Amino acid sequence: MSVLRVGNASGFYGDRFDAVREMLTGGPLDVLTGDYLAELTMLILGRDRLKNPDAGYARTFLRQLEECLGLAHERGVRIVANAGGLNPAGLADAVRALADRLGIPVRVAHVEGDDLTAAHPGTLAAHAYLGGFGIAECLRAGADVVVTGRVTDAALVTGPAAAHFGWQPTEHDRLAGAVVAGHVLECGAQATGGNYAFFRDGDVRRPGFPLAEVHADGSCVITKHDGTGGFVDVGTVTAQLLYETGGARYAGPDVTARLDTVRLTQDGPDRVRIDGVRGEAPPPTLKVGLNRLGGFRNEVAFALTGLDVEAKAALVRAQMEPALGEVADVRWDLVRTDRPDAPTEETASALLRLVVRDPDPEKAGRALSGAAVELALSSYPGFHVLAPPGKGAPYGVFEAAHVPQDAVDHVAVLPDGRRVPVAPAKDTAVLEAVPEPPPPPPLPPGRTRRAPLGLVAGARSGDKGGDANVGVWARTDEAWRWLAHELTADRLRELIPEARDLPVTRHALPGLRALNFVVEGILGEGVAAQARFDPQAKALGEWLRARHLDIPEVLL
Repeated sequence: MSVLRVGNASGFYGDRFDAVREMLTGGPLDVLTGDYLAELTMLILGRDRLKNPDAGYARTFLRQLEECLGLAHERGVRIVANAGGLNPAGLADAVRALADRLGIPVRVAHVEGDDLTAAHPGTLAAHAYLGGFGIAECLRAGADVVVTGRVTDAALVTGPAAAHFGWQPTEHDRLAGAVVAGHVLECGAQATGGNYAFFRDGDVRRPGFPLAEVHADGSCVITKHDGTGGFVDVGTVTAQLLYETGGARYAGPDVTARLDTVRLTQDGPDRVRIDGVRGEAPPPTLKVGLNRLGGFRNEVAFALTGLDVEAKAALVRAQMEPALGEVADVRWDLVRTDRPDAPTEETASALLRLVVRDPDPEKAGRALSGAAVELALSSYPGFHVLAPPGKGAPYGVFEAAHVPQDAVDHVAVLPDGRRVPVAPAKDTAVLEAVPEPPPPPPLPPGRTRRAPLGLVAGARSGDKGGDANVGVWARTDEAWRWLAHELTADRLRELIPEARDLPVTRHALPGLRALNFVVEGILGEGVAAQARFDPQAKALGEWLRARHLDIPEVLL
């Protein structure tokens, strides 16, 4: 059968608004997908739904369709998006109303069954990650637009591919190839040079969005529309493959993809072929994302300028302590951004950051703000804060749970209103770790030089609940021979002191010349809790690349 061209126009709720139009006008497409959901987004939508029961979906998606639904219809491009969030039926109704108002004859379907909030008291939103076969049912029934709630990001590609090629749930290798394609596409421009360690290799001022040319055997080519910015090469695809993953087994509700079987080949300018992907039966359980309100949070940043920074920090801490005695969680961080004999006041200043959390909004609010303001004329010389402290703001907590696949009523609601149950996977396998592969032969002994790791390796990092992953890859076989032996879990703890007392698991992926590290608990209770300076660990990999090691001179 023909190649299926699947493009992406959104990597998160708030991504480039014009991307839908750019993808529809930039070149041929069969399906246009949009990923609008993240762990934090589900919490945001949950709070929206508290204010308005008819809310709970990504409203920007509707505005994008208002501009581009007619264009998609003219070009025969079907649209699949998880913008339904907590209310896919509501969004489907809104799309139908929009199409009627615009006079565009489109058939709209949606997928539901992921909402398990009622079964998890105390949560604001509890949603299972569904697979792609509900989407496939909608497309087979002739839907032009399919909106879903919480499906896996890769399901936005596996669903259209299964529908187009007629794949069955037991065709694990084909499904696994589509999962890998979907994982590369899901974060939009991160596959085309955005957020890329070696961004200076191309012009990434406005990267285009990616698309996958999916074949009937599950292989694909990752590319982008001609004339758009950014670039696609083995490095950009490797970086995205490592993003927010763990070991060699990448599990989902439809299939477990073996990342250690992925083959990447440069197939021409801005074209990377992915093939060789093997698949296995999915696990017998589905992941469930649990979002709840954790309490209230507040912060203030004191600016400490000039001399005696440590003593000034000690003084203000001592002055604030009486007001913070009953607060549940208090964290101080002294960030030494100051320089000696600095040419500007800003570069002569350090920041003392105070963050408090408490179930009581009064304690997180007035306990901090009142005490900090009262110090304005009675503390360290040069006292000032970056912004006046305000009221405590609610923060969220993310947790992951698992339920049996058959505990979820996965339903495809077709354009004519028929409700088609989607059966859970019958062939399942309990997820187990892949044994560590043998390392490559080490480089012969030679001269070394103290230098940043980033001169010979790329990295990309991200969050999964309270954990972070850091994927590190080498650009040459020689660099891989060194990296595989040098960057152990213990060495990572040395280079990233925040991980020193945390569980760190290393996964080797020799086919990608990559190591993937999972650091458990470094993000506390997840991004919404904002437990650290970089709450989603977006820059953890870049910090690692900036750390210095003894690197063989032959690699430099």
